[in-house]
Amino acid sequence: MLDEAGFQAIALTARLAGTTTAVLLLVGTPLAWWLARTRSWLEGPVGALVALPLVLPPVVLGFYLLVLTGPHGPVGQLMQSMGWDLLPFSFAGLVVGSVFYSMPFVVQPLQNAFEAMGERPLEVAATLRASPLDTFFSVVLPLAKPAYLTAAVMGFAHTVGEFGIVLMMGGNIPGKTRVMSVQIYDHVEALEYAQAHWLAAGLLVFSFLVLLALYTLQPTGRRRGQGV
Repeated sequence: MLDEAGFQAIALTARLAGTTTAVLLLVGTPLAWWLARTRSWLEGPVGALVALPLVLPPVVLGFYLLVLTGPHGPVGQLMQSMGWDLLPFSFAGLVVGSVFYSMPFVVQPLQNAFEAMGERPLEVAATLRASPLDTFFSVVLPLAKPAYLTAAVMGFAHTVGEFGIVLMMGGNIPGKTRVMSVQIYDHVEALEYAQAHWLAAGLLVFSFLVLLALYTLQPTGRRRGQGV
């Protein structure tokens, strides 16, 4: 059965995934809209940076974030000069690392949905003298609702399954930065396979149910249009 450390890891993981998903939806929406609409030469480099976590080992991303935000890194020195706490080995550091690592799972479904809309709905809204902000909230967001569901679920699920980047940025502090994946690793290291099975099986079932829900609740055409 799960012990107290296991329940703490589950609660911390759920909190991290929820916070990360909320941040990603706020940050990812304007970024996805810009990528879908821009004709700038920066589209390629920015799109590549967003998709980089898909091919980059998470431990590499975590290492460079640790260097940048550590006491001797430029971001860390700036934070210290402003009297702020450093990001490494804190919950805030876990959120920052998770946002970078899960970004393509939120941005890409939204970008695909925005691109699939075409120009017609925007042109109709413009003829009715709707402002760009009104058009976005009254036309774009309702049309992109399935993509937001996909992005939120995938961003949450991907954050739940992180290991390398959370270990690099957060370490292994019980009740503070020890998430489920790290707790499983600790159990395996200590040869506590029964406890590891409980957490690992929970993650396996959760991941399957997430994918089952996405493939069951959304029509096939929409799934293809959103890259799922």
